[in-house]
Amino acid sequence: MSFRIVIPARFASTRLPGKPLREICGKPMIVHVIERAKRSNAEEVIVATDSTEIVEALSQQDVRVCLTREDHQSGTERLSEVIEQLGFDDEQILINLQGDEPMMPAVCLNQVGQALEQDKSLKMATLCTPLTDIEELFDPHAVKVVRDINDFALYFTRAAVPWSRECFNESPRELPKSQEYQRHIGLYGYRAGFIRQYLNWESSDIEKTESLEQLRVLYYGEKIKVITAETPPGPGVDTVEDLNRVCELLSK
Repeated sequence: MSFRIVIPARFASTRLPGKPLREICGKPMIVHVIERAKRSNAEEVIVATDSTEIVEALSQQDVRVCLTREDHQSGTERLSEVIEQLGFDDEQILINLQGDEPMMPAVCLNQVGQALEQDKSLKMATLCTPLTDIEELFDPHAVKVVRDINDFALYFTRAAVPWSRECFNESPRELPKSQEYQRHIGLYGYRAGFIRQYLNWESSDIEKTESLEQLRVLYYGEKIKVITAETPPGPGVDTVEDLNRVCELLSK
């Protein structure tokens, strides 16, 4: 079974209003994301948006656009509406590629899709990349993941985990040479039926505390496969500074 990519694109953004239509190197950011998605092996690329402006802006693009409700609280919820609109069966593999990731390598999309294609027991998969900077480890905006021996997630957190008593109680702090740290990459693949199941669960306390919706999956005893990315993605866009940085990188 092949996979499809769904790109949630919400027009309203607190830090960067109208973010999907912000221009990067002469075209809207959402178009860059679509082009990245089309470089993958996906059967189809779908944009899910709450904005008629985005629908209009994509009218000349060879992509399916689903107009969704404005009240969704997450990209996963928006994805669930696409599933119902298009009538996907429970085994359909969907990759959730955020609309503010114009530098996501196609190889990352293929890795997630192929993991679910090859292992029928998997319900959800995501990516990580080695974290080698001590400042990033202690940055709460960088989400860390700890995996078990089979590369399933034990926990996702904004904290510096695993905590090294030997290295982190010293000043200045340094990364222990005996422990590899992993930064989570927010790219998810699911089976459509698992998204339906996920949305029937109440949010958990750990999810609310960390503000990480993937913790709901672990709380209810399900597994998330975490694959090491072959090529780490470039930066996403949350702020004007991020936008300027991506413009500079893509212009090169």
